[in-house]
Amino acid sequence: MALKIGGEIERVDGRSLTYEQFIDRYMKANLPVVLTGLTDTWQSRTDWVQKSNPTVTITKPNLSFFSSLCSTSTVQVADCNKKEYSDQKRLEMTLPDFIRSWSQHSHDGSKPSDEPESFLYLKDWHFVKEYPNYCAYTTPTFFKDDWLNIYLDSHTLHRDSDICPHQNEANCADYRFVYMGPKGTWTPLHADVFRSYSWSANVFGKKYWLLLPPSQSHLLFDRNGKSSIYSIYDDISEMQFPGFKKTVWLECTQESGDIIFVPSGWYHQVHNLEDTISINHNWFNGYNLSWVWSLLVEDYKIAKEYIEDIRNISDDFESLCQRNLAANTGMNFYDFFIFITRYALANIIELYHVPNSKIAIHLLHNLTSIQAVASEMISQEAFSVQNLRTISSENYDAFSDIAKAFEENKFHELCEAVFKTYNSLDSEHNDGIRSEMRNGIKKGCFSINCSKDDCDVPGLVKGLVSKISGPQDLVDLMGRVMESTIHIS
Repeated sequence: MALKIGGEIERVDGRSLTYEQFIDRYMKANLPVVLTGLTDTWQSRTDWVQKSNPTVTITKPNLSFFSSLCSTSTVQVADCNKKEYSDQKRLEMTLPDFIRSWSQHSHDGSKPSDEPESFLYLKDWHFVKEYPNYCAYTTPTFFKDDWLNIYLDSHTLHRDSDICPHQNEANCADYRFVYMGPKGTWTPLHADVFRSYSWSANVFGKKYWLLLPPSQSHLLFDRNGKSSIYSIYDDISEMQFPGFKKTVWLECTQESGDIIFVPSGWYHQVHNLEDTISINHNWFNGYNLSWVWSLLVEDYKIAKEYIEDIRNISDDFESLCQRNLAANTGMNFYDFFIFITRYALANIIELYHVPNSKIAIHLLHNLTSIQAVASEMISQEAFSVQNLRTISSENYDAFSDIAKAFEENKFHELCEAVFKTYNSLDSEHNDGIRSEMRNGIKKGCFSINCSKDDCDVPGLVKGLVSKISGPQDLVDLMGRVMESTIHIS
């Protein structure tokens, strides 16, 4: 079945865009774009690329660099020739073993006589977490408002030990990845985790992308709305997937140095046209927070339906639903509520210190987005008084005990990261962090933006609400904060 291509993804020189223009044209509009001119100064564009001959411009991936720096790394690879459930089969191996496999494929081309050739693509490597002292790249300004990774730099998504028993492992740590693989490796059709935004930069190589707008995503599912298409190049049954023939795709060829922005809910399939190394982030913020919540609600309904027949014999049915949701989606309602509560509190702390600045505009938008999502959470069964009594003390205290949160170093780190993020987004405030803050002068408030010994913004916030017992309390707090900041000079 021939694909219908409706056009190419827009290409823009990223140096010609302001942050506000990027928000309006792409984040708010939820439209993809290829950005050029933003990676030229990255260290990875030098270290990860090797000239095959010093006198010519032909280049190849510098695999020996990785063999030297990362000789002890264990990585996850996908076998592009083997399907397992709805994805490619995943394997773990050392990085040197992966590089040997890559080199053998490139130079030998032989394959076993009895089994299909394994064709390996390294994916989801937490390179930044594993090698924090090596600065491979700098996140472009357009993508710095990254709540997910800012939060995970100081917190974990899961607090229940039965959901994530190894909270310190890299696979729970962040959503900043390196991908690398030979020509012909590919990623099946999918929409990104949490329905997040993503950005992907080609450090080396060339990729071909096909993307489908969210308004057409229902056309990718079977008659029962359960199974979706694995590859758009498969022999797709019109009987099983009757809507697929109506899809209209956008395409682009991503060159070395290009960055593609993939918005929320856009299904995409990606093929490496050359040996390729890329850097990829998944992220969300106030402009797509509602997408994350909508996905959690959809996946919760599926998890709940799957075990509905044991509701009457289960003493803790809702906890089972939430445990399954976390296992299948990567986050459950309680994880998400802790996340938005703590992110809201960090934004509130900083807002009271910069009420009449451009930074305050970002912070107020964040709080408005959180308030809207929290309002939708109020009616969920998980937040009934009865079910809130049954959740773990770790989860309940994490969102309810404001005083305890304000004493935690990791919450202080979150506040600092939030301020630094929006400070960097506003060119008029690039030097706004006072020297006494950088020098660590002790002050009465833990905000990096405060140098007053007698400041008690945390006390002011605690005076607005004694504890947050559920989404309604968070909604009310947002309302009080937004009213009170109007009167701050």
